[in-house]
Amino acid sequence: MAKKKHDAHHGGAWKVAYADFVTAMMALFMVLWILSQQPEIIEATARYFQDPYIAFANKGSGVMDEFVAGTRKESSSENPEITQNEGFLRAVARDFTRLLNIKTEENSPIEVQLTSDGLKITMYDRPDKPLFNPKTAELTDWGNFVLQNLAWLIERYNFRVFIDGHTAKWTEQPDSKYGPWELSADRANSARRALERYAVNPKKIERVTGYGDTSPIPGEDPTSTRNERITVSLSALPDINLENLAEPFPTPNPQS
Repeated sequence: MAKKKHDAHHGGAWKVAYADFVTAMMALFMVLWILSQQPEIIEATARYFQDPYIAFANKGSGVMDEFVAGTRKESSSENPEITQNEGFLRAVARDFTRLLNIKTEENSPIEVQLTSDGLKITMYDRPDKPLFNPKTAELTDWGNFVLQNLAWLIERYNFRVFIDGHTAKWTEQPDSKYGPWELSADRANSARRALERYAVNPKKIERVTGYGDTSPIPGEDPTSTRNERITVSLSALPDINLENLAEPFPTPNPQS
């Protein structure tokens, strides 16, 4: 009787071993099938296991559509390298807005736009979320917080930087020697100094420009405070390492 019980137990063990064997064979088949595909598919599969978002990012999907207004050439859908770069830029923009805890709203203080060269980040100097103290180039705590996180992103991914300052049209100018031109240039330079202070190599700063009130937002009243803004354009270099995106972003300093 004891021998029968032993045989019955032994008789079921082969099923477990067979299931393991079938699973291993299926995994081997999948690996061999993937290796027989085109190089673009192999690269995308490898990137998927590093970061599922990046591997298959495309123009019509993903949470980034809520945050990023994109401009792209139609040919990019036919060029795997361009599509790969677009996925990288969308992932960078996504993490930047996440770091700042930016919500999708009409009056968002930060706007990230995908361009043919990289990213264009517009930081609005809103009354409820000011970048600068009124009529000065002195950064607020929020302004320093934004530029600190932006500096880390720039240095990590080796972007080239172009900074533009803009102001609204002044309805009055108490000091004839200091107006929109001076203020916009000073604010752009203030942003540059902050980026350099937070670790950006000065050699990566390509241009710092003050536009005064000459470039209001299309359709916006020139005197509107919405025109008070700093734009930082980031130009992506060809040697960016996409594997870095698998690393987590640092936890930002809490705001005061």
